Amino acid sequence: MQIWVGLGNPGPGYAMNRHNVGFMACDVIAEMYGFGPVQKKFQGWIQEGRIGTVKVLLLKPATFMNESGRSVGEALRFYKLGTDALTVFHDELDLAPFKVKVKQGGGTAGHNGLRSIDKHLGPDFRRVRIGIGHPGHKDRVHGYVLGNYAKSEQDDLVHMLGAIAAEAEWLAKGDDARFMNDVAIRMQD
Repeated sequence: MQIWVGLGNPGPGYAMNRHNVGFMACDVIAEMYGFGPVQKKFQGWIQEGRIGTVKVLLLKPATFMNESGRSVGEALRFYKLGTDALTVFHDELDLAPFKVKVKQGGGTAGHNGLRSIDKHLGPDFRRVRIGIGHPGHKDRVHGYVLGNYAKSEQDDLVHMLGAIAAEAEWLAKGDDARFMNDVAIRMQD
């Protein structure tokens, strides 16, 4: 079993924020693969399903970004899983908008959700980094990540989320390179 976590903030006021793109990715994956109904568990919302032959638990922490690690840690402990079973989908300032990269372990790059998970579980987990671009100056970062995607970005956002979900089977199989390659090819169409 794998646990895939989408990072975001709960509540309708945050729904279309760039910071919530992890939540969005989980929602599209759940829809595309016909995951079960949403349940409240582990201080968040979960959905269970299969991607190919792999059982996947999708988790969207309801703890707000800064405390995501509490929810994620609770889920891993419940299922007696290590961080090798964990994949975290999150927004990434240091990637161009709508670029998707996967990496194993690493730092938090100032991302409070990653910082919280790192604090609770350590840094050795797989991350699906979803590019949102950088607003140019560090003083503008807070407002930028908590800002909504612009109307002009909606088509690219939908296209990217669809590409992530369509190629999710490669992630489930552990073929990160194929996942990244095939998402990039879909984004060129």
